[in-house]
Amino acid sequence: MFKIAKYLKPFIASIAAVVALLFLQAVCDLSLPEYMSNIVNVGIQQGGVENAVPRALRESELDKIKLFLSEEDKKIVEDNYILLDKNNLSQSELKRYLKDYSNFQEQPLYILNTKDKKTIDKLNNILGKPIIIVGGIEKGGISSLTSPMQGASGGKPTGNISANTDPFAIIAKLPQEQIKAMKENIDKKFKDMPESMITQSAVTFIQNEYKAIGIETDKLQSNYIVMAGFKMLLLALLSMVATVIVGLLAARVAAGVGRNLREKVFKKVTSFSNTEFDKFSTASLITRSTNDIQQVQMLMVMLLRIVFYAPILGIGGIIKVLKTDTSMGWIIAVAVMAILTLVIVLFSIAIPKFKSVQKLVDKINLITRDSLIGMLVIRAFNTEKYEENKFDKANKDLTRTNLIISRLMTIMMPMMMLIMNVITVLIIWVGAHQVDAGNMQVGNMMAFMQYTMQIIMAFLMISMVSIMLPRASVSAQRIVEVLDTEVMIKDAPKTKDFNSYNKGYIEFNNVSFKYPGAEEAVLENITFTARPGETTAFIGSTGSGKSTLINLIPRFYDVTSGEILIDGTDIRQVAQKELRDKIGYVPQKGVLFSGTIESNIKYGKKDASESELLRAGEIAQAMEFINSKPEGFKTEISQGGTNVSGGQKQRLSIARALAKNPEIFIFDDSFSALDFKTDAALRKALRQQITHSTVLIVAQRISTIMNADKIIVLDEGKIVGNGTHKELMRNCEVYKQIALSQLSEEELSS
Repeated sequence: MFKIAKYLKPFIASIAAVVALLFLQAVCDLSLPEYMSNIVNVGIQQGGVENAVPRALRESELDKIKLFLSEEDKKIVEDNYILLDKNNLSQSELKRYLKDYSNFQEQPLYILNTKDKKTIDKLNNILGKPIIIVGGIEKGGISSLTSPMQGASGGKPTGNISANTDPFAIIAKLPQEQIKAMKENIDKKFKDMPESMITQSAVTFIQNEYKAIGIETDKLQSNYIVMAGFKMLLLALLSMVATVIVGLLAARVAAGVGRNLREKVFKKVTSFSNTEFDKFSTASLITRSTNDIQQVQMLMVMLLRIVFYAPILGIGGIIKVLKTDTSMGWIIAVAVMAILTLVIVLFSIAIPKFKSVQKLVDKINLITRDSLIGMLVIRAFNTEKYEENKFDKANKDLTRTNLIISRLMTIMMPMMMLIMNVITVLIIWVGAHQVDAGNMQVGNMMAFMQYTMQIIMAFLMISMVSIMLPRASVSAQRIVEVLDTEVMIKDAPKTKDFNSYNKGYIEFNNVSFKYPGAEEAVLENITFTARPGETTAFIGSTGSGKSTLINLIPRFYDVTSGEILIDGTDIRQVAQKELRDKIGYVPQKGVLFSGTIESNIKYGKKDASESELLRAGEIAQAMEFINSKPEGFKTEISQGGTNVSGGQKQRLSIARALAKNPEIFIFDDSFSALDFKTDAALRKALRQQITHSTVLIVAQRISTIMNADKIIVLDEGKIVGNGTHKELMRNCEVYKQIALSQLSEEELSS
């Protein structure tokens, strides 16, 4: 997979945008549980009061609170609250404040004059405990005062206190040492109480104070819930937009990578010599160019959408959990260990199966392709049942492997859901006890539950990608095998140009060739010259090396030793494109492409004129059947030329080479499907019309080559005869045997 990563370079900007958007999406998703927690804790339980810092309170109440503050804390509180007295305000200012505080005229108010979060957090720590104490004293009266006073004086009552006595007046008259001892005693009671619980306990006093000064607490609560809900909605919308854009960008990047890989694989395959084609089967190359790249493309989408997102979500969830003031972090560790154990066990079984899937797909493609190409032969030999059984076996092997993988993955999802549900129950069980003990708020427990689910979902998403990873990894490896294959035949670092003289001259100088990995040579010490305006023919028994010799000229293979010169230049020193531009090649098996007759003939020369098309068709003896078609040259040719006969296919292949009008013609047994009459007419037209080009013909029929200027006889990869038909009949026993096996002595001598 890492070797495929270099093909992501053109999409770096898009990937950076995806990562940024995923970070934004994760931030939005991680913020939602916190807002939900605030709605429960603050909006519902605390009536919209966010902290123990009143935005306004009466002067008398602040004085009570100051009794339990240190001098330093008093200074901080006084610096952040301003006193409002109706006697010092203008009518317009008084009117404005009465809108918020309808009972403002009864006594002066202290108004909070800061919105700085750090300052408010500091004031919350300062005011929380004193507010609880003041609220408790106001609720319990003088009885709530005696306990702390007794604790501060060694357990002895301070004297007879009347029930109507103002306890705050008594506290104000106490010595500083006794007040300090009282504070220390109270601090011990608050020591183990979480900050959130202190804030929640102080809210009752603040709500009562708000009612006393005329603030509508019901409106305060509803406003808080509506605003928090609105913010959650905005975050959800923002997350949705980020998700949609990420999906679009990920799809574009994956599609772009797939397009580039297909392009590079196709270009690489077109540069393959026959040696490389022998290494990879056609079915395998098709699978690698389609199915394998599709697997990588699908994984790329998942990587961009999930693999980048899951760690951000998981790490962010862990950070948020650590900030929730809970002691349930061990539950997350249990959940993660359970998921990892499940994934490791399942994938240790599944990964070997994933690796075999693509090979089985190759096998299916190979069998299907062989059956479709050879359908006529299969029907002729009544072997349909045999082919069906062969396909059925490969199909069942693939189905069985896919079923094993599917069953494992089917088990995985319910197991994941079971883990998630068990963890949810565990959180509720432990959290309920924490809430009951006063160590946690309900909203915090709910937020913890959601953060835990997000962390588990992060691992679940990575696990889902892991399902695709082994198969895509195998596919990527198969693609890289093609792209990294060293092409045996390539241009020289510094190419030469063909000489301007001796155009069309072909020289074989002591050429030998053996296939890669083979021990014996197919051709040995081949030496001959072919000149322009002459026809050089090659004949020999099956396996004598005729087609191999011809394939060395366009460099489908490179010679093992010796050299081949064209125009006096070694063909290994010139560019392959320049070399093949000089050649008109007609293969042993006529190959046509889907399109029209015209497009097939123009394949070697796109700008061929109509007169050139007609000339090529006439020489190739193809005009008779072309004219018989209603659409003539515009007649459609199906894939592989299946809608024309073998002889018509060969004639169109010959016409394609003729339209190119090259310096060298190579006919590799290209007349085998022609009847004798058409063969003779075509050879006659070639002699009359092609007078300046070098013509090389490989043939099995003596009648095709007996009028050639030079005939080279091959036997077991060696030249055993070289001359004209008459000379070879006298001097070459191999040629004579081939000739007499086909024609009578009278026909050969005529």
